[in-house]
Amino acid sequence: MQVTRLQVVARGLTIRCPNCGGKTLFKPGTLFQVNAACPDCGLVIERDEGSFLGAVALNFGTTVVVFLVPVLLLYLGGVFSGMTASIVAGVGAFGFPILFYRSSRSWWLMNYYFFLPQHLPANLGAQRVGQDQNI
Repeated sequence: MQVTRLQVVARGLTIRCPNCGGKTLFKPGTLFQVNAACPDCGLVIERDEGSFLGAVALNFGTTVVVFLVPVLLLYLGGVFSGMTASIVAGVGAFGFPILFYRSSRSWWLMNYYFFLPQHLPANLGAQRVGQDQNI
């Protein structure tokens, strides 16, 4: 069964395995522990050391754009005082990345497999069948 780019996006946004669609990216009962591989289909989630750095950058960038820039604009617009803006920004700078961690890991996988869907095990089988028929 071939996985389409639309399926990869839908699965990434709902924190599911990009290959099989199972809720298996994270170990059951934990918030932050990522499975090394999907227990359902065997997709390697932790590809190699450092592969998570893109998710960290995505989490940081999203925190700045979605949370810190609006706080700055509210401060500059006179809605927040300096002290209020500092407190809200400080709490948000620590809280938002923690809340967004699972999504950022899933979105990073989604981005990878959106651009390289042929790397998914479900799509490798379809490519091999096509190659075997051309022989």
